[in-house]
Amino acid sequence: MKSILSSIVQQTVQFDPRRNLTSGVMEHKAQFAERLKAAMREAGYEPRPSVLERGFNQRYWGRSITFQAASRWLRGESIPEQDKLEVLAEWLRVEPQALRFGETAVKRVKDAQARWDAALNQEERETIEAFLNLPAPQRKIIREVILTFARAYPAKG
Repeated sequence: MKSILSSIVQQTVQFDPRRNLTSGVMEHKAQFAERLKAAMREAGYEPRPSVLERGFNQRYWGRSITFQAASRWLRGESIPEQDKLEVLAEWLRVEPQALRFGETAVKRVKDAQARWDAALNQEERETIEAFLNLPAPQRKIIREVILTFARAYPAKG
């Protein structure tokens, strides 16, 4: 019993949610940088900050990015905001979601959408559309009714 307790205490002490969150964000930024470099290569551009800065600024109508910003994107230190990401994706001829999140994430979303589409018939789609057009208070009531039925008659298997 004492060894189990000390093991739990040791695991608790070692766990730092901020460190795990930070490392996850850093990993996400690094993965974005790799996808950006690959997209640049695939589009025929050398993945260098000067090439990225020049190519991006020729296409973006907002405030230009600096060499340092382009460098941070390529080193995985930051990720561009959505409007900039869309310009990058159009320039490099990739989907913005694939550039930001990767092909596997895009595939998961498309697969889930396909399952959802296949599971509904036209009558159910019309019902869901009508539900979405209701004001929020009425949607809340309908949602509660559906959840009550779902709890009363749980799905089998």
